[in-house]
Amino acid sequence: MVTDLKSILNSWAPLKDQQEWVLATLYKIEGSSYRKLGAMMLISSLGQRLGMLSGGCLEADIQRHAKQVMSTLTSKTISYDATDEDDLTFQLGIGCGGIVHILLQPIHKSNEYLQLELMNKALNNNIAGRYLQQIDPIVPVGNGVFTQNSEQQGLSINRKAQLIEINNATSLQISIYPPPHILIVGGGADAVPVYTFAKQLGWSVTVWDTRPANAKRQYFTHADAILRTTPSELREYCLANKVDAAILMAHSVELDASALAALADTSFKYIGLLGPKHRRAQVLTQANTSVEQIKSPVFGPVGLNLGGDSPESIALSLISEIHAVLSSKNATSLSNWGNDKC
Repeated sequence: MVTDLKSILNSWAPLKDQQEWVLATLYKIEGSSYRKLGAMMLISSLGQRLGMLSGGCLEADIQRHAKQVMSTLTSKTISYDATDEDDLTFQLGIGCGGIVHILLQPIHKSNEYLQLELMNKALNNNIAGRYLQQIDPIVPVGNGVFTQNSEQQGLSINRKAQLIEINNATSLQISIYPPPHILIVGGGADAVPVYTFAKQLGWSVTVWDTRPANAKRQYFTHADAILRTTPSELREYCLANKVDAAILMAHSVELDASALAALADTSFKYIGLLGPKHRRAQVLTQANTSVEQIKSPVFGPVGLNLGGDSPESIALSLISEIHAVLSSKNATSLSNWGNDKC
């Protein structure tokens, strides 16, 4: 199952002419919804689904409507109302209690594949942009316009989408961002679950370790890059490839310090130093720098207070903290759990 946009499009691209495809986009929400405005899913004539628009409860019925779009090559909109006793979602007791509106559009060469190819290329080149789909009046043959924005390099895990009025037509405008790119310094066994969690989220992951016995491809199969460069070359790589966050977990003060010294003047959104406070002090001293001199926010000890001491628990804690930082969230319980506990 792939749900991030870059992975969805990378899976679709080589198959775009081998099957018929429909793009389903969540364009309006009234009340609550599992996914947010602008969420996308691709559905093929062979029943393949890339992405999700609900928690899995609506996809089968969406696919049924998608088959109609394939046969007629005509766009349509559908709605699911969990507040209506006559609606499918209410009768089956599914959904999040709100109303969701979905646009279904055929994808084919004659409508430029809804410009999804351009979007795919941009995401793979770490370029942001905006995607515009006309909703009302609906464009029967399908409509999608992707515009690159090379200056808009700010990352956002939170999708930004809104309905706008252009030339007496209502359109959905979605801000498209490349996925986060994290650097893991150190390719030991405990780095594997960190890498695994990040890839499951659709993030780009680079692993750097100069030790030949570490960071073997067989343990980091889908890592975007495994580097054994000098620290100065690592810095240039991070700048060129727009790395957003770095985790220093080489279990070597010398290696962590060399990476930290090289990255001290980069504008990451997060630099994390694995280990207790006294080890953080050792790394900073070895790197001949201080937290105040480092341009990026420095976290150490890293992670959220989730409990557990296994490599997997530590990785979950660490990735959760990075996710919160990149999303500009405070990582508190949505139910306010714990505030009334002893």
